[in-house]
Amino acid sequence: VVLVSGAGSGIGKAIAFLYARLGARLVICGRDRAKLDACEPWLRKLGSPDVLVHTLNIRDSAAVTALIDATYERFGRLDVQVNNAGGQFPKAALDISPNGWKAVIDNNLNGTWYMMHAAAQRWRDTGQPGSIVNIVLTFQRGFPGVAHSCAARAAVTYLSKTVAVEWAQHGIRVNCVAPGVIESSGFQHYSDEARRNFSRGNPMLRHGSVQDIAHAVIYLTGPSGNFVNGELLNVDGGGILWGDLWTIPQPPYFTEGRLE
Repeated sequence: VVLVSGAGSGIGKAIAFLYARLGARLVICGRDRAKLDACEPWLRKLGSPDVLVHTLNIRDSAAVTALIDATYERFGRLDVQVNNAGGQFPKAALDISPNGWKAVIDNNLNGTWYMMHAAAQRWRDTGQPGSIVNIVLTFQRGFPGVAHSCAARAAVTYLSKTVAVEWAQHGIRVNCVAPGVIESSGFQHYSDEARRNFSRGNPMLRHGSVQDIAHAVIYLTGPSGNFVNGELLNVDGGGILWGDLWTIPQPPYFTEGRLE
């Protein structure tokens, strides 16, 4: 039984579809019921024997607890939780408003924590093992244009490393997958200039696909990743080693060597 948040589109949808092909029973959740409902029949056609569709806002801790309750009522167990839900908007750090900062931190950090915490408590209380994968981003060199998300995703990564140790006694593994430039529906949130430069952000000089992330998640949560715990798997074409990646237009300081 696999729970995938943010499964209505993009990376989350690809992850859910691949689990369906492998025969998993699925819980898909997110805020947009129409997108989730559109996915449900396809998941069944691909091979999932049962699909639970549940709408929620992961920033609501009570709603997250209700989701875990609904999962256990339907399936009697949960084996894998993939925390993909989240988001950000491109904005120069100096221009991020307090509300904009809080919204991204609350969604990407607090929402992910509520999901992890609720699942782990249920696993502890039922004596069942579990596996969590958190989808973050490649924050190691910074990420100009999404400082709020960079902060939240780095926090999730080190939160994951911490609880991977604390929760190992309960048979719970916690890992992270960091996508680099992945061509998905999320591309529409960035400017034409930023999208044109994305492929120069890694030494392979191309975009990744949503399937690249889905396969990484399967690796970590299947028998192949059974001895992997507390790790961050970068799926970025080597972008943390080489490349120049901006989600906003580069200031003249960097393109022309002059101050604005």
